[in-house]
Order: sequence, then structure tokens, then C-alpha cells
Amino acid sequence: MNELFTPVQIGRYTLSNRFVMAPMTRSRAQYDGTPGELAATYYGQRASVGLIVTEGTQPSDDGQGYLATPGIYTDAHIAGWKKTTEAVHHSGGRIFIQLMHVGRMSHPDNTPHHRQGVAPSAISPGTQIFTPTGMQDIPVPRALAAEEVRQTVQDFRHAARCAIEAGADGVEIHGANAYLIHQFLAPSANARTDEYGGSIVNRARFAIEVAKEVASEIGADRTGIRLSPGSTMWGIDEGPESSDLYRHLVAELDALGLAYLHVMHLGNETLMADLRKLWRGPLILNRPGRPREQIGEDVKSGLADLEAYGQKVLANPDFIERIKADAPLNEAQSEGFYGGTQRFYTDYPTMSLMSI
Repeated sequence: MNELFTPVQIGRYTLSNRFVMAPMTRSRAQYDGTPGELAATYYGQRASVGLIVTEGTQPSDDGQGYLATPGIYTDAHIAGWKKTTEAVHHSGGRIFIQLMHVGRMSHPDNTPHHRQGVAPSAISPGTQIFTPTGMQDIPVPRALAAEEVRQTVQDFRHAARCAIEAGADGVEIHGANAYLIHQFLAPSANARTDEYGGSIVNRARFAIEVAKEVASEIGADRTGIRLSPGSTMWGIDEGPESSDLYRHLVAELDALGLAYLHVMHLGNETLMADLRKLWRGPLILNRPGRPREQIGEDVKSGLADLEAYGQKVLANPDFIERIKADAPLNEAQSEGFYGGTQRFYTDYPTMSLMSI
């Protein structure tokens, strides 16, 4: 465990430890996408981890798919996020805002202007989504025209600039979990015949263009990206070329000199070892559901430079202190995952409160 509490360089920053708070949707933003009143408290409480990656934050109106998710593309969003970044910095932490365009994972009833979802192709994910009236089928999205794809790349660039204006230390591009960038990677969601579809090179093009533009705007040393090789969430199928696709993509991203690569590791150890060799910069590994007794194994083995944890950090504002002390961890309560008040959001007890 000692390796986990040593400093590590991420882009232009030296982090105090090798723990990362993984991005988690919380659905507590205001109607216009401004972060909710308790967001600064929530993130500030967890600032002892080496790096906080925020919940997915839409870079445009089209990027929203879920209820009450935050944005980072208007003056109001910038002002709202400043409260959070200041709270994290006041507590000595670092924070990257995750830029998440959901693509087809959307429903018009969840967006202020009742927008139809957009995607590489007009292919529904074949699943449902929570809306103000309950679960509904996700409609068929509208396929983006080539010029709209290029505009979406610029939306990511603009959002990255807004994130820095809001005081964020950097941004993480969300290229995982069946959202827009991942949709471009997967033939099950991308049936395009232009420069953004078909071959591995074409399907990876959008992700690489987004990364290049964001890095050009705010600096590669403030730009990270998250991928989930082999994920089959919500109708995503990367096809038989999946491993080759990610080898190509990671090699191209590595050439950009980004601050880090964040991988949600789903069990393909051979591919993960290859990506570790291809990626010369810092690598963050997130293994969903990893038991406590295995914390630190990926850093110890050299497979990763940092380890990301979601629910464990969500439920334990003093996660670092508990790990150092080998103390019990609070269990995350699913009833507070999405939406609501401070209950199971900012009211999880710390060890000091539990001992009173």
C-alpha cells in the first residue's frame, strides 16, 4: 500500500497520492445545467484523493441525455463550477471536469429544449432511460451530418476552455461507457460510410480529433481521456476488431502527450498489458467492483500509475484516511445515487463523526 501514498506527476500537476475519484453521475444540477448548491460541499469533502474527476458534464445542449446533469458551456455554468473548484483547491485537492456528450443515450423529455438525441447513425440503443414520467424507450437518434460532427468537436474545445475559466485543473474527455465517442468506435452504433465510419482508422477519428482540439485549447498537460475497451453497455458492440481498434487509438492518443489515460478495465488482461506498453504517460485504472483487499494491486504490479474508485469514495469522504488507518468503509446507498437532497450525498459520516 505504501506506493499509493507517494506523489505522482499528472501533466503539469504533482498529486499527493495515487487515488482518483472516478466520475459518477449524480443528477443534482439545476434545470439550466448549473451545478447544484451542494456540489461544492460534495466535491470539497473528497479533496484528499490525489485527483477528483467530476461527474459527466455536457459540452453543449445536444450533449445532455439525463435529468439534472451539469453543463460547462455557458457563463452560468462557469460561475457555478467556480464554487466547486474553489472548494476543492481550498482543501488542497485537484479537480478535472469530465466532458461527457451522451449521444444517443438521451430522451427529449430530459432536456430543457426537448432535443432529439444525436449520434453517429440513426440507430437506437434498444434500451430505456429514466425521464420525469418514469422509464421510457430511448428514441431513434438523429444522425449527425459531417459538418455537425466537426462542430461537435469544437463544442468539446469550447467546453474545455470554459472548464479552465471555471478554475478546473483540467478536463477528462469521456470516451467510454456507450456515450458519443464510444458510439463512434462501435459498428453497432456507427454505420457511417464517410471519414468517420467503417475502418478502425475512421471510427477512431472522432475521438482523436476531440483530443487534439481540447489539447490545443487548454494544453495536453491538462487533458485526460477515459476509455472502456470491451464494454457492451446499452447495445454497444465494438466487433471482432475491438482489441486492434484500441491499440490503434491508444497509440494515436499517446502521440499527443496527454496528461493521462483512464481505463475502465473489464477483464481483458492481454489487451490491458498491450495498452500499458503503448501508453507512455500516466495510466489510471478503474476496475468496477474491486474488493477492498485488492486495492493497490495494479499500482504495485506496475500495470497502473493510479487507481480510480467510485462508490468507495462516494460513501467515504475521508476515503484516504480510512485506507491509511485500515478502517471500515461506509457502504454506498443506491437510493441516493441519482438526484435528491443532501441525503447520501453530503451526509456520509467520517471516522471523526462516527467516534463522537
